[in-house]
Amino acid sequence: MEQYNAKSCNNLEKLFYRPIEVALRWCNLIDHESAILASVGTELVPPKGAFPQWPCLTLNTEKIWAAIFDGEMPHGRDGRTVPDGENVRKDRITVKHTDLRAWMAKTYPDQKPEFLFDEIERTTHSAISAESVRALQVERDACKARNEKAVEEWKKLKKDRDAIASERDSLAAMVEGANAPGARAETTYLNIIGGLLGLMLGKTPAGIAQSVFQNQAAIISAMLAHHSGKPGISDTTLEQKFAEANRSIRAT
Repeated sequence: MEQYNAKSCNNLEKLFYRPIEVALRWCNLIDHESAILASVGTELVPPKGAFPQWPCLTLNTEKIWAAIFDGEMPHGRDGRTVPDGENVRKDRITVKHTDLRAWMAKTYPDQKPEFLFDEIERTTHSAISAESVRALQVERDACKARNEKAVEEWKKLKKDRDAIASERDSLAAMVEGANAPGARAETTYLNIIGGLLGLMLGKTPAGIAQSVFQNQAAIISAMLAHHSGKPGISDTTLEQKFAEANRSIRAT
């Protein structure tokens, strides 16, 4: 169910005003409107000394009359705009809300009475118009929508990337498993290595060394000197594989 929009109007706002009604609202004296209007009656401005506690009331009333008499602000008769130059009895002169608002914004940009300007306009620097603020809000909302869409696209791309990475890892594991030697082949390789080690470090029946290498450390050192950097050619790997090879050849 739609809710009532309380911000669609202003309870201080009228379609048109007498100059004194403008002044008392401008001075934020709406709570004293009845007393002020009763005191002023048909006078153009409050009587002198009537409201010494509110000196701006008389001054602001005079500003409105000056704008009307100088042609700075359109005026009318009882709320209806009259052609320029048409004579209107002073006690029936009124100004429209829209004309008053435009005059106030142009003549007193630092003044933002509540009955003429909304909350955004009152809290915004005078150099920044309400229209520009609303335009920025529209742009902000558009940027927010684009950002939310970009986040959703990023999440989708991340999900796709994670799926591809998972598939890649799965394929890599399959390839690695396919290339890895089976238990039988592993034993074969170890036996070959163990047999070669035995020959290289062994002696003939006459007691003559079958190679120039005195021990496994010398073999490892020579392999590192000739093949360092190749897969599997490192101190740790060679020591581990030689140990496994020796165990395997003894066990078979």
